[in-house]
Amino acid sequence: MKKIYGNKQLLATLAGMRKSGRTAHSLIFYGEKGSGRKLMADHYAAQLMCEAPVGGEPCGTCAACRNVSNMSHPDVIYVPTEGKLEGYTVRIARDVIKDSIVKPNNATGRKVYIFRDCRKMSAITQNMLLKLIEEPPDHAYFIFTAESKYEFLPTIISRCVCFGVSPCTEDEAEQSLLGSGFKDSEVKAAVRCFHGNIGMCTDYISDPELRKRVDLTKRLADSIIGKDEYGLNLALFSLGSGRNDIREVLSMTDKLVRDCAVLNRSSDAALTGCYREGAEKLSKMVTASQAARLHESIEKAWGAMEANVNPQLVLAALSAEMIETVR
Repeated sequence: MKKIYGNKQLLATLAGMRKSGRTAHSLIFYGEKGSGRKLMADHYAAQLMCEAPVGGEPCGTCAACRNVSNMSHPDVIYVPTEGKLEGYTVRIARDVIKDSIVKPNNATGRKVYIFRDCRKMSAITQNMLLKLIEEPPDHAYFIFTAESKYEFLPTIISRCVCFGVSPCTEDEAEQSLLGSGFKDSEVKAAVRCFHGNIGMCTDYISDPELRKRVDLTKRLADSIIGKDEYGLNLALFSLGSGRNDIREVLSMTDKLVRDCAVLNRSSDAALTGCYREGAEKLSKMVTASQAARLHESIEKAWGAMEANVNPQLVLAALSAEMIETVR
């Protein structure tokens, strides 16, 4: 089983639930991308399926634990997505409802359904699953992961146990990454950008496309700092029209703006963005209200993207608003 760093209180709570026999049938693990919410979902699935748990923790050696670790346990179902939006459709929900009635054939008598990345789960699909979550078969368990619990309808939230998953400390992230065989120089560069977010640090080291997006975010920040509208437009347009790329760069830029606002209050504040030097420079030239307006512009831009507005028009408007804010 893969070691989980940080989130000690959450791990202890989950172990206590398993040890006492009061395991929750429906859970939501939420947290930012790379924080380990999927890993936590797998860990809880292993706790449920383990044939010989130790103090509520999965033993890691039984056949069930090995199968969960390899994502090959027949009664741990990773619910598939489908369609152009890769979402959880009504058809998928119907399949889960039908399948959940079938009892499992394993030592624990449990069956687990894991819904990953529920940002794209429609209200119709959630309403279809509501009755199942509200009155599940004794053997059925449902685990959902998302960036925010508010991706779900209030009726779903009220029927699930919700746990926030947080990034660990930078020291813990370094331990994890070094333990995975990465070079010390790679680890330090990754942690400078993504701090205690082990998933994003790992992606930064192994994915050249993410490193390009980080560099682009830094270019955006430098253009804002230099009040260079041409440079900002050029950087934004180089994103093209790929919505996932745009979303990730806007998210990283938003974190940089958040860091700027925090540094306005305390120069020793813990940061979450990928460009401390840029956040420090920006904090010296914008007020708290200007930082808030930059954040609002980014949120508005992403809202327009979600509403299927042309990406290039959205980014052009964003560039103009950001430069106007810092002038």
